[in-house]
Amino acid sequence: MMLQVQDLGVSSYKNTWELQKKLQIKRIENKIEDTLLLVEHEPVYTFGKNADENHLLQNYPEDVKLFHIERGGDITFHGPGQLVGYPIIDLHNYKMSISWYMRSLEEVIIRSLDRFGISADRKDGLTGVWVGDEKIAALGVRISRWVTMHGFALNVNTNLSYYDSIIPCGIFNYGINSMENILREKQDMSEVKKVLVSVFPNIFQPKVVEV
Repeated sequence: MMLQVQDLGVSSYKNTWELQKKLQIKRIENKIEDTLLLVEHEPVYTFGKNADENHLLQNYPEDVKLFHIERGGDITFHGPGQLVGYPIIDLHNYKMSISWYMRSLEEVIIRSLDRFGISADRKDGLTGVWVGDEKIAALGVRISRWVTMHGFALNVNTNLSYYDSIIPCGIFNYGINSMENILREKQDMSEVKKVLVSVFPNIFQPKVVEV
């Protein structure tokens, strides 16, 4: 089972969203291999299908675009310095379980952060990856016929002030953090991508079918 990695660099949210939908259809039709898109976006707030509009505060920055999308979850931010990953993979080849998929995405990020000396973990009852009581990566997915789209957002060198205008993921009690903030220096995005791509197949190993 091959994983095709496409590094889109900096790409608009709308264009990447449209690309995801096209690739998901192609993966359902078995016309492409499993694919991982890596990208940075312009500043956007995205609302999941269960989002509370009140979690966007009134005085949000003028440069931020708004999108209502089909993933699960509440409101979140994407922007420069944040590594966003969109796996388009067929869970028939792994495990047909949404909870397994979410925990596996978290594990990819946890192990990747460990390579940079950051001790991250899960938090009981909540989705995402955390360093103490601060979230460093958010997750939100959509699955159709067991093929995935949307995915994760890891704060690498993200301008965290954008989170001041939202209640991220609808969670009031905890903060947000980034690799740059924790390590006290700007991180090489290409190196973070390289590490994450190397970790991904260690977690997402195709199931073996005996014949």
